[in-house]
Amino acid sequence: MKKSLVFFLTLTVLFMFQRLDAGKVNVSGKWQMTIESPRGERTRDVEFVQDGENLKVIMTGRQGTTIEGKGTVKDNKIEWTITRETPRGTFTMTYKGTVDGDTMKGEVEMGGRGSRKWSATRKKG
Repeated sequence: MKKSLVFFLTLTVLFMFQRLDAGKVNVSGKWQMTIESPRGERTRDVEFVQDGENLKVIMTGRQGTTIEGKGTVKDNKIEWTITRETPRGTFTMTYKGTVDGDTMKGEVEMGGRGSRKWSATRKKG
């Protein structure tokens, strides 16, 4: 009887820890992002540095320049903002999406100029 109770309690505790850990997502690393545009798909490299729910985001621009932003990841929801200075003023893009293992997808709000769909895949190695 005692052995059965100990076994049952051990399984219960293990199950509880598994459930608590199930919602945690780690997006740290390098990803390849594809953004839909009227001129076709555009690909960018993105690197995420995750500290708990906080993200530092480093995106590589079209001319090889890097743009940094900040965001969050909670459960499987990801969101980050990139702000750029342009000759026409400040331009802010807000990315929102869902993470599913080594893939993610969502929409980016283009600073009042509409939105576009995006997807990303974690780079291997």
